[in-house]
Amino acid sequence: MTELFTTWWAWLALAVVLAILELFAPGFIFVGFAIGAALVGILLAMGLTFGGSLPWVLLVFAVISVVAWVICYKTFGAKGRQVQTFDEDINEG
Repeated sequence: MTELFTTWWAWLALAVVLAILELFAPGFIFVGFAIGAALVGILLAMGLTFGGSLPWVLLVFAVISVVAWVICYKTFGAKGRQVQTFDEDINEG
Protein backbone atom coordinates (compact mmCIF):
# COMPACT_ATOMS: atom_id res chain seq x y z
CA MET A 1 0.00 0.00 0.00
CA THR A 2 2.91 2.36 0.66
CA GLU A 3 4.03 2.01 -2.96
CA LEU A 4 0.67 3.39 -4.07
CA PHE A 5 1.27 6.62 -2.13
CA THR A 6 4.62 7.09 -3.86
CA THR A 7 3.25 6.47 -7.38
CA TRP A 8 2.71 9.59 -9.45
CA TRP A 9 -0.36 8.43 -11.34
CA ALA A 10 -2.20 7.55 -8.13
CA TRP A 11 -1.83 11.14 -6.92
CA LEU A 12 -3.02 12.51 -10.25
CA ALA A 13 -6.03 10.16 -10.14
CA LEU A 14 -6.77 11.38 -6.62
CA ALA A 15 -6.53 14.97 -7.87
CA VAL A 16 -9.13 14.26 -10.57
CA VAL A 17 -11.48 12.62 -8.06
CA LEU A 18 -11.12 15.55 -5.65
CA ALA A 19 -11.69 18.06 -8.46
CA ILE A 20 -14.89 16.24 -9.43
CA LEU A 21 -16.02 16.26 -5.79
CA GLU A 22 -15.39 20.02 -5.71
CA LEU A 23 -18.02 20.44 -8.42
CA PHE A 24 -20.65 19.02 -6.07
CA ALA A 25 -19.47 20.84 -2.93
CA PRO A 26 -21.00 24.21 -1.98
CA GLY A 27 -17.68 25.99 -1.46
CA PHE A 28 -13.93 25.72 -1.64
CA ILE A 29 -13.75 22.43 0.25
CA PHE A 30 -11.80 20.04 -1.97
CA VAL A 31 -9.97 22.49 -4.24
CA GLY A 32 -6.89 22.74 -2.02
CA PHE A 33 -6.66 18.98 -1.70
CA ALA A 34 -7.03 18.57 -5.48
CA ILE A 35 -4.25 21.07 -6.18
CA GLY A 36 -2.05 19.47 -3.51
CA ALA A 37 -2.57 15.98 -4.95
CA ALA A 38 -1.87 17.21 -8.47
CA LEU A 39 1.36 18.95 -7.44
CA VAL A 40 2.56 15.93 -5.47
CA GLY A 41 1.82 13.75 -8.51
CA ILE A 42 3.76 16.11 -10.76
CA LEU A 43 6.70 16.21 -8.34
CA LEU A 44 6.74 12.41 -8.14
CA ALA A 45 6.56 12.17 -11.96
CA MET A 46 9.55 14.51 -12.20
CA GLY A 47 11.58 12.11 -10.08
CA LEU A 48 11.38 13.69 -6.63
CA THR A 49 10.99 10.74 -4.27
CA PHE A 50 10.75 12.52 -0.88
CA GLY A 51 13.13 9.91 0.50
CA GLY A 52 10.71 7.15 -0.47
CA SER A 53 8.84 7.46 2.80
CA LEU A 54 5.10 7.85 3.19
CA PRO A 55 5.20 10.43 6.02
CA TRP A 56 7.22 12.87 3.92
CA VAL A 57 4.89 12.50 0.94
CA LEU A 58 1.86 13.12 3.15
CA LEU A 59 3.53 16.10 4.82
CA VAL A 60 4.29 17.71 1.46
CA PHE A 61 0.71 17.00 0.35
CA ALA A 62 -0.69 18.59 3.52
CA VAL A 63 1.46 21.72 3.28
CA ILE A 64 0.74 22.26 -0.43
CA SER A 65 -2.98 21.64 0.13
CA VAL A 66 -3.27 24.19 2.94
CA VAL A 67 -1.32 26.83 1.01
CA ALA A 68 -3.38 26.22 -2.15
CA TRP A 69 -6.66 26.35 -0.22
CA VAL A 70 -5.75 29.63 1.48
CA ILE A 71 -4.69 31.21 -1.82
CA CYS A 72 -7.88 30.06 -3.59
CA TYR A 73 -10.09 31.18 -0.71
CA LYS A 74 -8.46 34.62 -0.51
CA THR A 75 -8.59 35.05 -4.28
CA PHE A 76 -12.06 33.72 -5.10
CA GLY A 77 -14.10 33.00 -1.98
CA ALA A 78 -13.89 35.88 0.46
CA LYS A 79 -15.84 38.44 -1.58
CA GLY A 80 -19.21 36.68 -1.66
CA ARG A 81 -19.30 35.80 2.04
CA GLN A 82 -20.88 39.04 3.24
CA VAL A 83 -24.42 38.94 4.61
CA GLN A 84 -26.98 41.02 2.74
CA THR A 85 -29.77 42.72 4.65
CA PHE A 86 -32.87 44.40 3.24
CA ASP A 87 -34.72 47.23 4.97
CA GLU A 88 -37.53 47.66 2.44
CA ASP A 89 -39.74 45.27 0.54
CA ILE A 90 -40.17 45.88 -3.18
CA ASN A 91 -43.87 44.94 -2.91
CA GLU A 92 -44.68 47.59 -0.31
CA GLY A 93 -46.10 50.80 -1.66
